[in-house]
Amino acid sequence: MLGVFMVYVFLQTFAIPGSLFLSILSGFLFPFSVALSLVCTCSAIGASLCFLLSQLLGRKLIMAYFPERAQKWAVQVDKHRDNLLNYIIFLRVTPFLPNWFINLTAPVIGVPLMPFALGTFIGVAPPSFIAIHGGKTLQDMTSTDNAFNLNSLALLILFGGISLIPVILKNRMKDKKE
Repeated sequence: MLGVFMVYVFLQTFAIPGSLFLSILSGFLFPFSVALSLVCTCSAIGASLCFLLSQLLGRKLIMAYFPERAQKWAVQVDKHRDNLLNYIIFLRVTPFLPNWFINLTAPVIGVPLMPFALGTFIGVAPPSFIAIHGGKTLQDMTSTDNAFNLNSLALLILFGGISLIPVILKNRMKDKKE
């Protein structure tokens, strides 16, 4: 378990592909609840370390080469500061943006570490659920695309939509007050 933990965190920290396979392997090696806890924890720690590295090094690079785009995204983050946790969860659940991209850009555009880390921990659970379940049936699988099928994609989109419900309700209540 320590080996899986260390490799998973390393891969996440340096945005190296392969964590999907470790999620599947965790499902094969460990009981489901242990595997899900392990994968969510590793993802949150590794993504947070990647976030911190990007904050330390990436901000200077992005501001030097893409200052207008970074400023535009930072304005969007400021507009939705009260709902950042929900947005991070949404981005993690849905396959619209790769996780490495979220890890690298979040600190550059001003997302605080705490909603980022918590949103990552919660948001990676649904896709990890699918990968770990794939690990539980590893002997039937011949490739990684069997773990993610149309039903899996629909489930991720459903979870993504659910993660935005608090934002929508909050905005509706805000509009009614005005």
